[in-house]
Amino acid sequence: MQAVVCHGPEDYRFEEVPVPVPGPGEALIRVEAVGICASDLKCYHGAAKFWGDQNRPAWAETEVIPGHEFTGEVVALDDEARTRWGVEVGDRVVAEQIVPCGECRYCRRGEYWMCGPHDMFGFKRSTPGAMAEYMVFSPASLVHRISKDLPPAHAAFAEPLSCSLHAVERAQITFDDVVVVAGCGPIGLGMIAGAAAKSPARVVALDMAPEKLDLATKCGATDIVNIAEQDPVEFVRSITDGYGADVYLEGTGHPSAVLQGLNVLRKLGTYVEYGVFGSEVTVDWSIISDDKELDVRGAHLGPNCWPAAIRMLESGVLPLDEICTHQLPLARFQDGLDLVARGTESIKVSLIP
Repeated sequence: MQAVVCHGPEDYRFEEVPVPVPGPGEALIRVEAVGICASDLKCYHGAAKFWGDQNRPAWAETEVIPGHEFTGEVVALDDEARTRWGVEVGDRVVAEQIVPCGECRYCRRGEYWMCGPHDMFGFKRSTPGAMAEYMVFSPASLVHRISKDLPPAHAAFAEPLSCSLHAVERAQITFDDVVVVAGCGPIGLGMIAGAAAKSPARVVALDMAPEKLDLATKCGATDIVNIAEQDPVEFVRSITDGYGADVYLEGTGHPSAVLQGLNVLRKLGTYVEYGVFGSEVTVDWSIISDDKELDVRGAHLGPNCWPAAIRMLESGVLPLDEICTHQLPLARFQDGLDLVARGTESIKVSLIP
């Protein structure tokens, strides 16, 4: 079969490799679509989070097929897998990014998304990803069925949407809150939709691209701010009697969005960080402590949010035709990475094997 193979930073190759053979309790999946995530791009460019630096060891591995946002059709499985996942040959499925070990401290406590070994599809040799014609779900995979009525690229959007919804859950939004979302890319638009579903007082979307801000309104934003033309801090203060936002959700992974968030929040506000950064971020931590006593929370993956994300996709509430802007053949993976890197022509880019 044809596949993209990671040989190291900026060394991804389109190759012919053997079709994987499922073992006991596993399933063979024909990949229908795989999204390119911002984290895929940062891994491709060699970010320390993936390849290590003086403070951390490398986490990503070479000789791995990338791709952790995917959907596909079950083409082979045994009775053990059929019983465990409740799926049959011919079903369309998605699987969560993490393949938890089930044995570490976090897994034993039900905190599977923080699994110690942290094997994820597309980054480890033990869990090859979906930038290929076929892939295998191992027995520890967390599998969900999804409607065949959705276009493949829309179904694959379950992964980023589940991540967005987890960030929203971490924020503990209330009805009176003014919520600010930084970035109107795939993660930010999902955050906007998830935040709007909590019925807060306002959902303010920040971006520099007018077309993305228009999409933010379609996803549920009550207010949009083009930060290239308007100061978001001043705007938010103008609608909150000078106090600032209650909640700030960061979905850009851009260092400048961090300080922006600290400044836009009121005292005792909540900051939720979802972005994956390609470089270190420096801020004055006294804003968090002495100035405002903020709650700062991280968010990782989409634990327990996949069923909600799938329901949202199947409901038709999101403008998915406008969010899923580009579908390219697998052989054009480099064009896909470049599209995501430029960020001006696309929102969600997917590869179709």
